[in-house]
Amino acid sequence: MLSVHLKQLRFKGFHGIHPEEKVAGAEFEINIDIHTHVTNVRHLSDTIDYVTVYELVKKRMATPTPLLETLAKEMAESILAQFSIAESVDIQIDKINPPIAYFQGRVGIRYQSKRT
Repeated sequence: MLSVHLKQLRFKGFHGIHPEEKVAGAEFEINIDIHTHVTNVRHLSDTIDYVTVYELVKKRMATPTPLLETLAKEMAESILAQFSIAESVDIQIDKINPPIAYFQGRVGIRYQSKRT
């Protein structure tokens, strides 16, 4: 099995349910693992192009969305649609410094999807 990883992708976005998130925005970190059963890779067309994956994620992050779960699900669906060799996608999205009083750290979700 071959896996392609995109790690610690950083974006500013306006995702969330709280009014201040829609105005001030927040920083997000995204980690993506894409798995395929392809083992004989000789050309870029034989594998998952991480530049294309990054562009899909960047485009989706530009659209404000109330729930991180929705973002991750739609990103996974886009990746599976774009790459027929992708068997599964694992996406983790962390909101860095969420707007929670006296909170230090980050919150996030993890979404896993398999081709059916």
